[in-house]
Amino acid sequence: MINKLPFGKTGHLSTRTLFGAAAFYQVTQAQADKAMEVLFEYGVNHIDTAASYGDSEIHLGPWIEKYRSHFFLASKTGERYYKEARESIHRSLERLRTDHLDLIQLHAVVEDSEWDAATGPGGALEAAIAAREEGLVSSIGITSHSLHAPAIHLKSLERFDFDSVLLPYNYMLMQNPAY
Repeated sequence: MINKLPFGKTGHLSTRTLFGAAAFYQVTQAQADKAMEVLFEYGVNHIDTAASYGDSEIHLGPWIEKYRSHFFLASKTGERYYKEARESIHRSLERLRTDHLDLIQLHAVVEDSEWDAATGPGGALEAAIAAREEGLVSSIGITSHSLHAPAIHLKSLERFDFDSVLLPYNYMLMQNPAY
C-alpha cells in the first residue's frame, strides 16, 4: 500500500502517488479501464484531471460513478471569467458523473494578465467560490506551470486562501535562483 500525506488544506490524506489523468487524453475506454484497475490494485486514492485533458473526464466517468467514495477527485478549469468557468465546472461534473468535486483548480495561470482576469472581479475564482457555496466543490486550488509559477502562487495566496497550489518541482528548476 502507498503511504498517504495530507493534501494541502483539503483535509484529505492522499496517496503519495496521485494519478494525473492527462494520460487519458486520447485513449480508449478499455485502456482507461486497465489503468484504473491498476490504481485500485495499489490503492491510489487521488485523481487529478482537467476539462482540457481531451476525453479524460469521460473515461473517468464510469469509474467515478461507481466508486466515487474511493477517490479524492480534482479537476481544473482553464477559463478565466465567471460565466465560462461556471459552465466548465458543470460540464466537468456531468462528464465525471458526479455531483461534486473535492477540488477545483484554476488551471495553468501563467501570465499576470491571466491571473488578473481569473482572480479579479468577475473572474473564474468567483465561479469556484460560488460552486463551493453550492456544495459542488469542496476545495479551491490554483496551478501554474512556468518559471513564473512561484511568483504567481505567492500573490495568489495573498489574494485568496487557496486550499492547494500546484507547480512543477524538480531538481533542474530548484537550481534556478529565480524559481
